[in-house]
Amino acid sequence: PFVEVAFALMCGNGVVLKPASLTPLIGQRIEAAFLRAGVPEGIVRTVHGGPSVGAALVEARVRKVFFTGSAEAGRDVAMRCAEQLKGSVLELGGKDPMIVLPDANLDNAVAGCLWAVANTMTIFAIRDIGLSIAFPLWNTNSLIGIIWGFVFFNELRGAGGLRWFGVIGGAVLMFGGAILLALTSATQLSAPNWAHGIFAAVGAGILWGTMYIPYRKAYLTGMNPLSFVAFFTIGELGMMLALALSYSGGPSPLWQELVNAKSVLFWLMLGGFVWVVGDIFQQYAAKYVGISRGIPLSNTNQLWGLLWGILVFGELRGRNSSLYAHVVVGSLAMVGGAAAIALSSVNSGEHVRWQEAATREGDRYAVDQKYLQAGIAGRDADGVRDVRHQRSWRDWVIVTVATAIFIALAVEARIPEMTLNWTAITALSATMLVLLVACGSALWKITRFN
Repeated sequence: PFVEVAFALMCGNGVVLKPASLTPLIGQRIEAAFLRAGVPEGIVRTVHGGPSVGAALVEARVRKVFFTGSAEAGRDVAMRCAEQLKGSVLELGGKDPMIVLPDANLDNAVAGCLWAVANTMTIFAIRDIGLSIAFPLWNTNSLIGIIWGFVFFNELRGAGGLRWFGVIGGAVLMFGGAILLALTSATQLSAPNWAHGIFAAVGAGILWGTMYIPYRKAYLTGMNPLSFVAFFTIGELGMMLALALSYSGGPSPLWQELVNAKSVLFWLMLGGFVWVVGDIFQQYAAKYVGISRGIPLSNTNQLWGLLWGILVFGELRGRNSSLYAHVVVGSLAMVGGAAAIALSSVNSGEHVRWQEAATREGDRYAVDQKYLQAGIAGRDADGVRDVRHQRSWRDWVIVTVATAIFIALAVEARIPEMTLNWTAITALSATMLVLLVACGSALWKITRFN
């Protein structure tokens, strides 16, 4: 807001500045800068507080209001100013910085930031166009992942023509099936913000595909997927908190919104828990089969989302048989593409090129080669593959606190007033649990989650 304050002073006005509650010191610095420049004391004043302070300033006897912030808050400012025939200048859609300190792990910080922004776009996409359309459009990350895997990490180099055909052809087939599903569903759209939802879904897919660059760099240099999930989740939580505070107008409105929504917070937490469990599997895929294969294969979650959207929430209920036929064809195309990629395993020639990429990344970040090679092989640096670590009291404290939070939210939870197919919910949930146990057991036998 420095420029706005300067313009007002140049026109002979006094200024009352209220900085954002997340960055209060910037207001003090601006006031101090004008004092040092010779502006008389009291001409520029800084006040602090949440939305209530801002509302009081708008209602005060000021002649003009400059506002920078969200569209929702800006709309309220404009209405208040209009009622008083008071001038206003609005700069809406503000941004919050993500501060990365010198000692931070840059790969983790970048991944957390991209993930948080992609998740935000995902929420808007689901809100505006629904699961059955948003999920297919996210498949853009498959093609992006293949490009980055080839360019940066030697994936598919030395793989041979047949494997190239399997991976590229499978990804294109999956993407084509996804687009068919999206276009078919889009003909049924009646939501006013459908264009925003489509752009948000595609943007999220591009961010997710790019996000796998720091993932792969971390794994090539020996990092454990469980450690990486923990680190980037911290970055994601920080970024999401900043976005939520900015969007809601500050800590007080955000807290009030959470209190008002306490009956559904359990379902949001449960969704986040399931997401993280699924993400652990995806991270192991990115580590051991690369992003050019891991991303497209994990995008079969679109079929899962499509089943939930159609069977549980009835998103395509009452549509004609032609629409369902297109959905079936698009889904089968995705299944075929996933099968082609799954059968295109890594051969020895490509694995040698992976080793070269790992050595290059290890040299870049000064990682000990013994540790690097052990991490790629899924064993400790001392050569032991199955290491059993004793859990400390801190581990049990974390588990206990997390469980208590879930129980407290579950007590307050209420089933949303929605038309749901409980038979489909039961069947899909049971299938999910069976797959979780089977795939988790298989992964445990191979990696011991090491």
